[in-house]
Amino acid sequence: MASERKFFVGGNWKMNGSKASIDEIIKNLGDANMPANTDVVVAPTAAHLLYVKERITPKIHVSAQNAYKVAKGAFTGEISPAILKDLGINWVILGHSERRHVFGEKDELIAEKVQHAISEGLSVIACIGEQLQEREAGLTEEVVFKQSKAIADVVSDWSKVVIAYEPVWAIGTGKTATPEQAQEVHVSLRSWLSDNVSPAVAQTTRIIYGGSVNAKNCQDLAAQADVDGFLVGGASLKPEFAQIINAKQ
Repeated sequence: MASERKFFVGGNWKMNGSKASIDEIIKNLGDANMPANTDVVVAPTAAHLLYVKERITPKIHVSAQNAYKVAKGAFTGEISPAILKDLGINWVILGHSERRHVFGEKDELIAEKVQHAISEGLSVIACIGEQLQEREAGLTEEVVFKQSKAIADVVSDWSKVVIAYEPVWAIGTGKTATPEQAQEVHVSLRSWLSDNVSPAVAQTTRIIYGGSVNAKNCQDLAAQADVDGFLVGGASLKPEFAQIINAKQ
């Protein structure tokens, strides 16, 4: 049952943040109720990882927004799981729609990154999701299953994986998948995991929703049996993030 899966709320700050604005976010979160039955993770820019890690309440984990597929080398501008671990960072977001569609990352590269991150002991928020024209063409399942397969083929430890379903048409657009639309895809994904990985993995793996989640819609989304939490974008920079963290209460 869904109750076995601990609710999970991630805040992806994307390319935003100054020390002053981060101080404010950290204060808001420090004052907020952190429910014991919810894992909370925030993902600042790489430049701010240590600043946040050293200041945020220990009840909140800190995640990187990206990492490369090898430990070190001549990869200017990149950051590796080994470097993240050296900073005390144990989470990373991989395959986010912006990495796929702005920076051109393909399923194969994302899979290599996921495989390497897990082998280095990091936990991964692995993102999948369809674009608007794909949904309108009825290809949602085909797209998300293909993306899921690339990831599933390389996962050695499913306890290290949270799947984030983020319909690209609902990210930063103000459009949100209805709770029913989100639930429908999450059920399909869980069924796919059951058939292609194992029923046990399908039952225990958290599938979270990302795409214009805010204080107004979070409770209705959280009420869906197969929505195990959120990957929040813009709203994670605002005071309302505290309400989203408490959506399951």
